[in-house]
Amino acid sequence: NMFPIGSLLALLCLTAAGSSCLSGTGPGEDPAPNPQANTRILFIGNSLTYFNDLPGMVKALADSAGVPLVQTAQIAKPDYALEDHWNDGQARRVIEAGGWTHVVLQQGPSSVLANRANLRQWAATFARVIRSKAGVPAMFSVWPALANFSDFAASIESYRLAAEDISGRFLPAGEAWRAGWRHRPDLQLYGPDGLHPSLQGSYVSALTIFGALFNRSVIGLPGGLRVAGGSFQITAETALLLQQSADEANGRPPE
Repeated sequence: NMFPIGSLLALLCLTAAGSSCLSGTGPGEDPAPNPQANTRILFIGNSLTYFNDLPGMVKALADSAGVPLVQTAQIAKPDYALEDHWNDGQARRVIEAGGWTHVVLQQGPSSVLANRANLRQWAATFARVIRSKAGVPAMFSVWPALANFSDFAASIESYRLAAEDISGRFLPAGEAWRAGWRHRPDLQLYGPDGLHPSLQGSYVSALTIFGALFNRSVIGLPGGLRVAGGSFQITAETALLLQQSADEANGRPPE
């Protein structure tokens, strides 16, 4: 059943407004890197990150792929842009404490020129702190609302430019959505509100992030994962299509 977990996670996160959500910490607490982990990934974003526990999906994929000792954590707050996170202070404080091998940055689609400039400015601001603590910055390229579907290409370009500016990893989830639709236009990647991802939308995004961060194909990974709030199962046929879409977005040749 694919609906209850998304609803539960949305409820958990919306009621946790103003706190780090589903990061393994309580309201107001800072997520801390696990010194026993080999790879420690901190996500900084908003509801497009915390909906369906995307960081938890990335960890579950790593575990299922046999990648040892991966930790994911997040500071994700409703309607936040990177500038809001910087001014809020929590994300900066957690990064400055050190220990994160990767920090994944995300805000809204940032497709219009003013928002693109804002994304690039604050990605660069965060990247300086991330690099000073020996971390690798990465840009989680998201998607526009369904009502602004024509903004897809501009949004992807904004995140690509920001990743280029900071010599960071480009995590092209939005492009994976487009690849999925090229193969099967009826894929339900948006949730009911036309903005937040369905479980399939979060799953293909997590596949893209995992494949890009670990430089590997995601073909053959499980279509069912356990994350905060429960577990889900995507049919084998759809899971394979989404895995192929993630690989395509990451520029991997078909296997």
